[in-house]
Amino acid sequence: MILPKVAETKFKPVNYNITRYGAVPDGHQLNTRAIQAAIDDCNKNGGGTVQVPSGLWLTGPVVLKSNVNLNLAVGATLLFTKDKTQYPLVKANWEGYDQMRNQSPISAEGATNIAITGKGIIDGNGDGWRMVKKDKLTESQWKKLVASGGIVSKDGRLWMPSEGFARAQDMKDPGRITPDRDEAHYQSVKDFLRPNLLVLTRCDRILLEGVTFQNSPAWNLHPLMSSNITVRNIQVKNPWYAQNGDGIDLKSCRNVLIENSVFDVGDDGLCIKSGRDADGRARPCLPRM
Repeated sequence: MILPKVAETKFKPVNYNITRYGAVPDGHQLNTRAIQAAIDDCNKNGGGTVQVPSGLWLTGPVVLKSNVNLNLAVGATLLFTKDKTQYPLVKANWEGYDQMRNQSPISAEGATNIAITGKGIIDGNGDGWRMVKKDKLTESQWKKLVASGGIVSKDGRLWMPSEGFARAQDMKDPGRITPDRDEAHYQSVKDFLRPNLLVLTRCDRILLEGVTFQNSPAWNLHPLMSSNITVRNIQVKNPWYAQNGDGIDLKSCRNVLIENSVFDVGDDGLCIKSGRDADGRARPCLPRM
């Protein structure tokens, strides 16, 4: 069988350092605007590399754009804030259905020739979002978690980060987009609608190389209806108790190469899927692994 060649990325030799846009690596200042401005300028000027130097860079969600390589230096950590008000609700896709979700920490839609590379870390601060099952922790770990706040289910088996999360837990598909649900409904269950760490929708020519992706609110890496994806020498990590902490979910993608990578997560490591029912059958997934 002759497999198709995965088209590769290529970037102009021009660098955009996020410090030029006012980013500060103190772990306290929110650098969302600075990082996004660097990405926007890089895209507007024909592409190149957005440099994240060594340091702890706190940020809200950012959007990757065509011809941009987001490069994290050795010792660089891009830490996404626990402040959920920084993540607006957006239309997305979750387990095959159109859903409202909190905006992903890193996302792109309809972009071509994009990359996340380097030796740094992208941390989704997932503990601020996830529920935890009691039977996945030791007794002392459970007591510490409960003492930190949040809500414990009536049967005492599940810890949830907020009342809004607990309310949504008892609903059927609380984030699913239906005509009878309005903005007020989705806002009332916002905490439950956890984002995936990285979502790339209808993108082409993607490179993920060298970086460590960790501590995702839900799935780590979610390419959706995208093509020509190369995943090389990355590490994907989640704690053992992470609910829905999948490593990579390739949904309705074509021409995918994954090599020399480690997936150590709290759920499925590598998933190849298309979605549910008629929508899934209409969108086949054709990877190369």
